[in-house]
Amino acid sequence: MQSKARWGILAIVSSALFMIVIDMTVLYTALPRLTHDLMASSSEKLWIVNVYALTVAGLLPASGALGDKFGARLLFLIGLIVFGAASLFAAFSPNPAMLIAGRALLAVGAAMMMPATLSIIRQTFTEPSERAFAIGVWAAVASGGAAFGPVIGGFLLEHFWWGSVFLINVPIVIIAFAATIAFVGPGLRNPERSFDVISAIQIMIGLVASTYAIKELAKQDISLPSLAVSAGVGVAFLVLFSRRQNRIPSPLIDFSLFANRNFLAGVIAAAVASAALLGFQLAVTQRFQLVLDMSPLQAGLMVVPIPLGAFIAGPLSGILVAKVGERAVMWVSMAIGAVSLAAYYGFINDSLLLQVGALFLLGIGLGATMTAASTAIMINAPDHHGGMAASIEEVSFELGGAIGIATLGSVLAAIYSASFETPAGISEGAASARDSLDAALLLAETLSGNLAVAVRTAAETAFGNAFAAVSITSIVLLGLTSLLVRLLGQHKHAD
Repeated sequence: MQSKARWGILAIVSSALFMIVIDMTVLYTALPRLTHDLMASSSEKLWIVNVYALTVAGLLPASGALGDKFGARLLFLIGLIVFGAASLFAAFSPNPAMLIAGRALLAVGAAMMMPATLSIIRQTFTEPSERAFAIGVWAAVASGGAAFGPVIGGFLLEHFWWGSVFLINVPIVIIAFAATIAFVGPGLRNPERSFDVISAIQIMIGLVASTYAIKELAKQDISLPSLAVSAGVGVAFLVLFSRRQNRIPSPLIDFSLFANRNFLAGVIAAAVASAALLGFQLAVTQRFQLVLDMSPLQAGLMVVPIPLGAFIAGPLSGILVAKVGERAVMWVSMAIGAVSLAAYYGFINDSLLLQVGALFLLGIGLGATMTAASTAIMINAPDHHGGMAASIEEVSFELGGAIGIATLGSVLAAIYSASFETPAGISEGAASARDSLDAALLLAETLSGNLAVAVRTAAETAFGNAFAAVSITSIVLLGLTSLLVRLLGQHKHAD
């Protein structure tokens, strides 16, 4: 294939991926406006945000297998059609129920496209160094794109109505569809491969229920019955799925792939990097808005150094992977991520310039990690399992992010509550103030004089302790995983 055509194909799949990952976070700034316009309840608002990630997570393994069977190009094209139609549907939704349905349909299209994008790259770039660079570009878009969602959403809401955050997808879909028809070949496919519907249903229910349980755990007002039921259902169906894969001739996920230590290290690194990144971002954006009194758009701009670092590190680390190996890049870049988080916390009371520099270094470290992890997963799976490998990689990122938000969000809430010391003279509202920084600041607004200052000071002190705990947990998590990935590489792997 001619060089220009190859890089044109990379541009096509990267633009589609950018559109997909932005849709995961673009509603963060649009949510207050659309909630007001559609008169959405708190439950409906939660589902508007969560239904996208839940549906994507549940459908990824099945779509990866379908890509192996019918070809990544066909699945990518169908996914574009579904995504484009769903974008129009969501943009003009007249009520919350229709918007939730539109978001679910968007997720169906996204789940079809995401593994296909990696499979197309793998089939298009056959030379190892070029393939590593291309995967680096893909990983940079995947890791950095979501962080631009709130910024793009905030910009659009300055000039247009909330539906514009969905309409921007339509021209991208049209251009990508036409370009795919013109330039992307049919690629590898295995029509003889059977598709086990029971396995697809089992893992869909298992992943959706497990992801829902993780998201429930991250909420401040946890519903224990919902948590218990969803976790139980999730674990039960995932156990059923894993047992079935060992019995059927054509499994949806071939667990023998994990015997390859490079593949296993890639899955672990992808999950942990995503967990650390999204969990830390959850805490730091709250700090920007609630402690430093920034607007949502300002807070979004403050975290832009992270995706910028990832965008730069992705392609460069792809080149480095081709020279020194994906495992070496993984453990070193995760160590860089840990050091940059430590630096950020060390600079937390210094100039914003030093903080921005540390966040930029964090983006470089985790962006390089995700590139090396994606490469490790894709090049250590056989060609006929390309779609399967891509879906495993995507699920690693999805579940890793959800676990990171739940775990580090729980650490943030628990340490805040334990550290909050109710000022003397406060009785009414003390319980809610101890529950969260948001509630404490709302209470302070109803008070006057020294009491208001005391409540705010107590809340900010408690949040400072909680933020320290989240930072230390993230640093330790990245450091230990860096060590684990290095140790995994000291043993021979099975190919």
